[in-house]
Amino acid sequence: MIKKEVFIGFIVGLIANAIGFIIAILIFGNGEDIATAYRQSLAQGFFSKLVSMGALLNLVVFFMFIKQRRDYRARGVIMATIVVTITTFLLNYN
Repeated sequence: MIKKEVFIGFIVGLIANAIGFIIAILIFGNGEDIATAYRQSLAQGFFSKLVSMGALLNLVVFFMFIKQRRDYRARGVIMATIVVTITTFLLNYN
């Protein structure tokens, strides 16, 4: 039961981060499609900034789970944030 709740929180955290990333691209992009803006962010070196802005949505989801007393789901969101951070670090500095 606990593993299921953590897994649900992890998936919700990844989805929230992806949605936040897409919103950040739409707000700060050049008006191009998402794939082009993604490639440009990697090439120009501001990919990690967009992912960081996308992670702000994880903060909202985390506090929503805490308020609902779903602590294990909140742990999953934290785990997703850590995985995204490590992945972003590896993509940026490889």
